Amino acid sequence: MNKSECKSRVKIIVVTGAAGGLGWALVQAFIKSHTGNAPLRFALIDVNGEALAARGRELERQGIDADVFEADLSCEVSIANVCERLCDLYSHVDLLVNNAGITHRSLACQTSNAVIRRVMAVDYHAPVELAQGLLAPLRSAAGCVINISSMAGWMPVLGRAGYCAAKSALHQYFETFREEVREEGIRVLMVYPSFVATNIDANALSGDGGRAQHAQSTIGVVRSADWMAEKIVAAQASGKERLFPRDKSLLGAYLYKLAPGLFLRQMVKNFRVELEAGRKLAQQANP
Repeated sequence: MNKSECKSRVKIIVVTGAAGGLGWALVQAFIKSHTGNAPLRFALIDVNGEALAARGRELERQGIDADVFEADLSCEVSIANVCERLCDLYSHVDLLVNNAGITHRSLACQTSNAVIRRVMAVDYHAPVELAQGLLAPLRSAAGCVINISSMAGWMPVLGRAGYCAAKSALHQYFETFREEVREEGIRVLMVYPSFVATNIDANALSGDGGRAQHAQSTIGVVRSADWMAEKIVAAQASGKERLFPRDKSLLGAYLYKLAPGLFLRQMVKNFRVELEAGRKLAQQANP
């Protein structure tokens, strides 16, 4: 499809981390909510090439056009290559959904620099570089950037220092970015989920870069990816700029601002398993 056809007829939606979890749920939610005669075309981006190809075939069976791009979003060169290919293929991008993410479950003092850098690369640098790299087609469409952040960007969480830092940086960058591009017609929706049942925590890194061995600690209700996707799509359609959860994590954010000492004591109580896992690891390293 050439650029003029894209511009006149097709709604282009770019989704990272699209092979599963919330990313794939968002693809399905966009299809379900789509109205009008303009067809949809998805650009699916994921590091898992095999799963990504399967999703592309699944959309084809649904009669939906899709292009798939296998990419490691922790790599600056890989992101630049994807942006170049997308700009060559599409004259405009209506939605850029920065969904891909990774986390770790490890105490800060037991987390390698390599893990912190990888978390920061995927959760912060990749969304920034994708938004910058696709700025021209976003301008052409007066498009919207949707960033999947986290309530962990608003308050500290034991065992997630690198993740909290990355999501906090994401928040600050795009809150500023929004105002700088507002007059150009580009919108930004920041999404701050609490706990969602996706692979990001199932695949959480340990401090040495392996797979975290202890179970995830949660508070409040763990929502499904489908539930979260529907909320995000509805928020984007209504022009919202921020989407917050209505649960204990939002109350926690207010508590942290108003009474940080009380919040921190409660946080240590709720996430004590992280301290215990850290002590166990230290004992194994120094028997």
